[in-house]
Amino acid sequence: MSFEQVYSELLALADPDKSQHYLGYFKSGPGDYGEGDKFLGISVPNQRTVAKKYKDMPLDEVQKLIQHEIHECRLTAVLLLVYRIERTGSEVLEEVVNFYLKNLEYVNNWDIVDSSCRQILGPFLENKERDLLYDLARSEDLWKKRISIVTCYHFIRNHDFGDTLLLADILLEDEQDLIQKAVGWMLKEVGKRDQETEELFLQEADRYKRMPRTMLRYAIEKFEEPLRRKYLDDEI
Repeated sequence: MSFEQVYSELLALADPDKSQHYLGYFKSGPGDYGEGDKFLGISVPNQRTVAKKYKDMPLDEVQKLIQHEIHECRLTAVLLLVYRIERTGSEVLEEVVNFYLKNLEYVNNWDIVDSSCRQILGPFLENKERDLLYDLARSEDLWKKRISIVTCYHFIRNHDFGDTLLLADILLEDEQDLIQKAVGWMLKEVGKRDQETEELFLQEADRYKRMPRTMLRYAIEKFEEPLRRKYLDDEI
C-alpha cells in the first residue's frame, strides 16, 4: 500500500465541477480561513471508501498523504487513521495519536478537524490528563482551537462535561466564526444530555450575554422556543 496508489484512486474520482464549488464552500479565497487550499472535487462517501481500503497503509506513506496540498488527500489521510483505530483500538492508538500530533499543522480545515480529533484524541485522553486541549485552546491557531473543543464531543457522549465547560469558558469571546460555532455546538451537545448543566454555565457570570450571538444561537438551538427566545431577548 502506497501513497501513489491512494492518490491514483483519488484522481480517478475527481469532479471538476465539484472542485470549483468546494473552493467557495471551504473559503479558499484570499484572506479566507482556507486560503490557497486546492480540491479535486471528491465526495466524502467516496473518500471514506478509499480510506477504508487503505486503513493499514504504513505511516510513512500516510505522511505523504496528510502533508499533500490537495484537501481531499489530507481528509482521506485522517479518515484512514480513524478507521485504523476503529479496527484495532488500543493496539495502535498511541502510535496514531503521536503521528496525528506530529502532523497537526495539516489538520487545517473544519471538515478535517471534525472528522478526526474526537475519534483520535478523544479515546486517547479519556483516562488521561487533558492539558493538551488547554494548550491548543490557548494557541493563536484557528484549527488548534477548534480541535480543542470538538475533541470534547467524545467526553460529552460519556456524560463527562467538565473539560467542555472549562474550554468553552476559555474560548467564550473568541472572534472566529468557526470557533463560535464549535463552542456553541459542544454546549448544545451538553444541553441535550443535561440542560440544567448547560443553563447553569450560560447564566453564571452572564456568559450568555458575553458570548457572541452566533455561539449563543448554536448553544440554545434545542431549547424550547419560549426559553430560547428569553435568552436571545436577554430576559433571563
